[in-house]
Amino acid sequence: MMRTRMVVGLLSGLALLGLASPSSAVEDTRTEDRGPVVVGHRGAPGYRPEHTLASYELAFRQGVNWVDVDLVPTKDGRLVARHENEIGGTTDVARHPEFASRRTTKVIEGNALTGWFTEDFTLAELKTLRATERIPEVRPHNTIYDGRWQIATYQEVLDLTTRLGRQLHRTLGTYPEVKHSTYFTSIGNPTEPKLVDILNRNGLNRRSAPVIIQSFEVSNLEALSKQVRVPLLQLTSATGAPADFVAKGDKRTYADLVTPAGLKEISTYADYLGPDKNQIIPRDAAGNLAAPTTLVRDAHDAGLKVAPYTFRNENAFLPANLRSSSDPTAWGDIFAEESAFLAAGIDGFFADQPDTALLAVTGA
Repeated sequence: MMRTRMVVGLLSGLALLGLASPSSAVEDTRTEDRGPVVVGHRGAPGYRPEHTLASYELAFRQGVNWVDVDLVPTKDGRLVARHENEIGGTTDVARHPEFASRRTTKVIEGNALTGWFTEDFTLAELKTLRATERIPEVRPHNTIYDGRWQIATYQEVLDLTTRLGRQLHRTLGTYPEVKHSTYFTSIGNPTEPKLVDILNRNGLNRRSAPVIIQSFEVSNLEALSKQVRVPLLQLTSATGAPADFVAKGDKRTYADLVTPAGLKEISTYADYLGPDKNQIIPRDAAGNLAAPTTLVRDAHDAGLKVAPYTFRNENAFLPANLRSSSDPTAWGDIFAEESAFLAAGIDGFFADQPDTALLAVTGA
């Protein structure tokens, strides 16, 4: 142990002196996750507005080695961290009269959405906006931070992971998610080439790099499996079908993807399955946790690791029997919920409050 600490300190010192590259220094000081992996879902949005650098930094400082980063493109081809390309609900754009004329309605994956969209703004324009809390009715305490932080680029998130990795002596990584792939390709502004370019420029297009790419669509992951060396994660929903399947007239649904045959097909291009947690342990008619399905076992049989989403501490998101009161903002028995999923054999999970999720894993 003493020798390991000496090596970590030496490598970190060399990196700071410019005698070792940032990537090699971080990689050589890799800290493996103990037990199932906790991914900070959009950072630590239980405490800070999601997808801000402050949210990501807090997640890392709380102890996770990974954060989830949803990616959407700008008009000038930069990738920014936003849950959706519609930013009316996560920024102060409505308070900027200079952008009032950009409010519009678009149909994305069959849904008509009205608001402001990242693909209609240059990065410089987006940088004049400030992030706001997405669900203030559930997280009113987060509204104190409204207006403090800019929209972050993916490059800025990667720079943060490098800086904090040196400081905390851990390898820190990201789970970039390609949002609305078919839509962005249809308007001539695809995300995937930009993502591959960023990975290449940062020396992250290698199997051991701390990056795992996610998508709810299938064909883009299949294509990426031939372009990148990092692992891929197939996201699935408890309802509906992948947008690329719908666009091509493919009748398969997410339910088809999580059958043994579907999981075997996923394993040909991906290493991980990221299901809606209700696909692992559904809720009964009363809203309580029911018996687990066979999904974890079936995915493991197909050679896939399983990391469901999303665990949140507030009563509004918990099973009915684990809520502490009728107050949707109060915290309920998140430890009981997470323990049930850990007992089901998951390999990791996405959480809005990384600190309590880590406690559930370690049992401390």
